Order: sequence, then C-alpha cells, then structure tokens
Amino acid sequence: MAKENLFTVPNYLTFYRFLSAPLIAWFIFSGKETLFVVFIIINLVTDALDGFLARKLNQHTDFGARMDSIADKVTYALAFTGLLVFKMAEIQPYLFSLFTFIFLGVIALLHSFIKFGKMSMLHTYATKIGGYLQGAFFFVLFFFGFSPVFYYIMISWAILSVIEMIVIQMIIPEMKPNMKGLYWVLKKPKHKTEDNK
Repeated sequence: MAKENLFTVPNYLTFYRFLSAPLIAWFIFSGKETLFVVFIIINLVTDALDGFLARKLNQHTDFGARMDSIADKVTYALAFTGLLVFKMAEIQPYLFSLFTFIFLGVIALLHSFIKFGKMSMLHTYATKIGGYLQGAFFFVLFFFGFSPVFYYIMISWAILSVIEMIVIQMIIPEMKPNMKGLYWVLKKPKHKTEDNK
C-alpha cells in the first residue's frame, strides 16, 4: 500500500487551525472580541480552503480527513463559545435551537465512536454548505448585528445536516471520508464513498 504524503497544503492549513486554537481560546476568555472575530473567521476560511485545495490539487489523504474533522470540531467549539461569551444578549432568546444543534452534534459524535470506533468524517455536501452559512452568520453578526432571519436559516440547515449525518451513520457499515449525502448512500447499496467534486 502506497504511503500517504502528509506534507500537503491542505494538511498545513488544518495544522494551522490546531496551532491557532489555544490563541483563540485566550482571546475569548480575556475578552478580546475583535481579535477573536478576526482569527475565527480566518479559521473558518481555511476550513473551506483545505477541502477545496485537497480536491483541486488531488492531495486528499485519510489522515488529512481525520485531522480536518477534529479541527472542525475544535473550531466550532471555539466559535460557539465565543458566541455565548460576546453575544449572549442577542442569542439568548434562541438558545433552545442552538443547544438542540449542539446536542445532536454530540449524539452524532458519540454514535460514530460507539459504532465505528472513530470520529465521524463524512464531510457531506449539507455539512459543507452549513459551514459556509455558519461562517457568513458569524461575519454578519459581529460586523452588522444579529439577523433573526439569517439565524433561522443557518440553524435550520445545521440541524437538518446533522440529522442527515446521524441517519447516514446508522446505514453505512464502516466510516469512510467524504460521502456526498444520504441520497448517494441510498443510491449505492455498497455504500462506497465518493470524493466531492
């Protein structure tokens, strides 16, 4: 079996997100809102870029997919922590829907560990679009103010995408990276993964 090349541009971007995580956490708990926003947006942009570059440069690796999934979880945990710390007044009336999404995400994570012994790394189309929506929501929230309509669009999509992820995990026999979505899983009885193109 050919050895994977771990020294790729997408993997470097993922590694950056790990390195920046303690710094972002410090920005949150020291009340440095502007620096938090700048760095969390950079992280969200690099999250979108690493997957795009992996496909365009043909530098996809299983190791990179696993690390990207972990980096995603860390980035989103920091983003939502910052949201609660800096924007609690705006977000408080909507906490039920926010924590519903977080609860479902934890269920998906636990289910993946229990069934497959590893973290979920499906990277479906829905979760990718959800990531873009969440990044856009953070940008609008911190630079222009809270938009209830945008929030409901973002959180509704996020909840539906994580439900899809749970359903896929219940169907597939083994965890593999980069499944497009439930439609493609049901379409292929053998549940082969496909690279998102």
